[in-house]
Amino acid sequence: MTENELKYLGPLPQTKSANNPGLRWKSRVRRLPWGFLAVVVAPTLLAAFYLLLIASPRYVSEAQFIVRQASSQQPSGLGMALQGVGLPVAQTDAFAVHEYMTSRDALRTVNAQDLVSRAMRRPGIDFLSARPRFWEDTSFDTLFKGFQDYLTVGYDSTTGISTIRVSAFTAQDALKLNQALLANSEFFVNRLNERAMGDSVEQSERSVAEAETRLANIQARLSAFRNREQFIDPESAAREFAELSATLGGTLATLRAERGQIAAQTPDSPQLPILDGRIRSYEAQLDAERARVAGTATSLAPKVGIFEAMTLEREIAARAVATANQSLDAARQDARRQHLYIEQVARPNLPERPTEPRRLFLLLTVLVATLVIYGLGWLVVAGVREHRQD
Repeated sequence: MTENELKYLGPLPQTKSANNPGLRWKSRVRRLPWGFLAVVVAPTLLAAFYLLLIASPRYVSEAQFIVRQASSQQPSGLGMALQGVGLPVAQTDAFAVHEYMTSRDALRTVNAQDLVSRAMRRPGIDFLSARPRFWEDTSFDTLFKGFQDYLTVGYDSTTGISTIRVSAFTAQDALKLNQALLANSEFFVNRLNERAMGDSVEQSERSVAEAETRLANIQARLSAFRNREQFIDPESAAREFAELSATLGGTLATLRAERGQIAAQTPDSPQLPILDGRIRSYEAQLDAERARVAGTATSLAPKVGIFEAMTLEREIAARAVATANQSLDAARQDARRQHLYIEQVARPNLPERPTEPRRLFLLLTVLVATLVIYGLGWLVVAGVREHRQD
C-alpha cells in the first residue's frame, strides 16, 4: 500500500497485551531464562551462601616420612636416571603403610579414647562438615567413611617420600590425629618386622633345637656306655692293655731265654722248675690280657668299636649343631637387614591458620560445572527442537 492509503485506513488497532499491564508482566516473566537460573544461578548462590557464611574452617597438619629397610642403599646413577624419567621404584612397603593408615584398624586404634569422634563432633561445626551428619547413624562404619574425607596419604615415586595430611576443626586436633596415625603406623611396621623375623628365623631355630636334641641323646648314650663298662676312654684302656701285654711278652721272652740257657748248661739245675712255673704264670697272664683285648664277646675290641661309632656320631651331631647355629645367625642377620622402619622427614606441624575449605576455588568449581551442565542441556534441547522442525 501507498502512504496515502495507509493514512486513509487510519491507525492500526492495538493488541490486548499492549493495553493490559498484567499481560505484559507475564510475557516478560515467560521470556526470563528459567533454565539458566535453575541450573547455574541457584546452585551457585546456594554454594556461595554455604561456603562463605556457613562452612566451618579446617586446619591441616602435614607430615612427611619414608619407609626404608636397614640394608637399603643409595641408587646408582642409572637408577637415578630411570627414576628421573618416571619409572616406578620399590613401593610395596610404603603402600602397605598407606593402606594401614587409611584402614579401619588404624582408626579403631586411634579412636580408642574417642580422639577422632570428639574431633569430628565439636560444637560449632556446621551440619555438613560434622561426622556423622545429621541424617547418618553413629556407627563405626559411618565414622570411618566420614574420616576418609579428612585424611589424605600421598606418595612421590621420584623421591620415595610419603605425605600424610590430616584436617580437623582445631589446630590441636589436627596435630594430635597426625601424630597418632604416625605412631600407630610405626607399631604396625614393628609387627611386620616381628612376623618377618619369626618366619625366617623359626625354621633355623627348629633346626638348631633338633640338632641339639640329637647331640644330647648321643651324649647320654655315651655316658651310659662308659658307666656300664666302667671306663672313660676305651682307646686309652686298649693302649694300656697293649702296653701291659707287650711288657708281659718281653718278660716271658726273657724267662724263656734264661731257661734255655740254664737247660743247655745244667739240665738238672733246680732252677728249671722255678723258671717253668714263672713262665707258665706269665703265659697265663698274657693269655688273659690278650683275651681282655680281643678274641671274645666280652673283650675290649668290640667295645672300642662301639665307642668309636658313638664318638663319630657325637662329632657329626656337634658339627650339625655348629652348622645350624651358623644358619640361625645368618637368618637373623638377613632378617635385620630386611628390618623396616619409618623415618620422619618432616614431623607433624601445628597449623597456624585454617586452609580449608578453599572457598573461592570450590565456588568457581560449582560455577564452571553448572555452566557445563547448562551448556550440554541447551545443546541437547536445541538439537531436539531442530529435529522436530525438520
